[in-house]
Amino acid sequence: MSEVVDRFLTYVGFDTQSSETSEESPTTAKQHALAKQLAEELRQMGASDVRYDDTHCYVYAKIPATDGGAQTKTLGFLAHMDTSPEVSDTDVKARIVAYEGGDIVLNEDGPIALKEKDFPELANYVGKSLIVTDGTTLLGADDKAGVAEIMTMASYLLKHPEIAHGPIAVAFTPDEEVGAGVDYIDLEAFGADYAYTVDGGRLGELEYECFNAAAATITIMGRSVHPGTAKGKMINAIRVAMELDSMIPATERPETTEKYEGFFHATRIAGETEGAVISYIIRDHDRAAFEEKKERLTGLVAAINEKYGAEIASLTMKDQYYNMREVIEQGNQFLVDDAITAMKSLGITPIVQPIRGGTDGSRLSYMGVPCPNLCTGGENFHSRYEYACVESMEQIVQLLITLAVGVR
Repeated sequence: MSEVVDRFLTYVGFDTQSSETSEESPTTAKQHALAKQLAEELRQMGASDVRYDDTHCYVYAKIPATDGGAQTKTLGFLAHMDTSPEVSDTDVKARIVAYEGGDIVLNEDGPIALKEKDFPELANYVGKSLIVTDGTTLLGADDKAGVAEIMTMASYLLKHPEIAHGPIAVAFTPDEEVGAGVDYIDLEAFGADYAYTVDGGRLGELEYECFNAAAATITIMGRSVHPGTAKGKMINAIRVAMELDSMIPATERPETTEKYEGFFHATRIAGETEGAVISYIIRDHDRAAFEEKKERLTGLVAAINEKYGAEIASLTMKDQYYNMREVIEQGNQFLVDDAITAMKSLGITPIVQPIRGGTDGSRLSYMGVPCPNLCTGGENFHSRYEYACVESMEQIVQLLITLAVGVR
């Protein structure tokens, strides 16, 4: 196996699932185990200024500039250690499949299979080696593939001090999947002037536009009365929640939108007659449309209260991150241009597209560290059908090395 694959298979063995409901930092203590592992590996490979934040679970390290490196500013690379709360990553059973086409049976007991008809992009991987699971967990390529690629790049550069390059910084973050990846990042310890997150999908993806994002929670207080005498008295919070959700057009949901189209996504609903809670995320690439969506949700809550003649519904809403395009286009477009040039030099076709989501780089860009996003070689993130392509991961390591050596 290649070094990047060996590292990746080690890292997916760590359960690092973050939590949407925890108020702690990190949101799950188990993320510390991988952070400690990475810090120790960085020390052993000879990285400098290795720091493990044992409170908030960040890892930082430097690869010092070598003789002949003309660049004086520091280029950073980041990836996140946590995996999505949507599917378990406990006891990941990863295996490598030599893909020759057709369906891939992940688990015969299910049966669970990666089917061509459901995942037509599999046609792009005929003749390649794919890393899959047994279908009972996600794989964790989002973002342990990015972690493995950065670690392999760091190892290579430290083993080859004869290669001229400027100063390089690396960082690994917790809780990115729940929007808290840079809540406690120490920018001084990171030390990057600009950076790339390695947190995208298929080979060639390059993203410097992302959603504007907000999270909203609507709490509904109902009124319980015996159903036999409930007419004109009962307010069933469950049905009010369903009514409110039905007021959002079906054309503005994740499952009916693509490209630059924004959406409202109901991520959680729970309740009983006397009370219910709905959680939403709101997304749009266009800032004005994003603000309009937030206003519209506020209006729906007001309409519910007007209909039922009482303040039965209350809304809390918080912005999460903004479209990093605004920062990249203000004098930092060279980061995108450099990535395109590096990809083409390696025979990789750049796929420049907006992120239908966000990364740590989305917020870092507004914190003073412009940060586009690079591919990892994975597909079907947050899913038991997730997989990563070995050949893509190996090429991405070369891409990172090329960027490190060729930065302006």
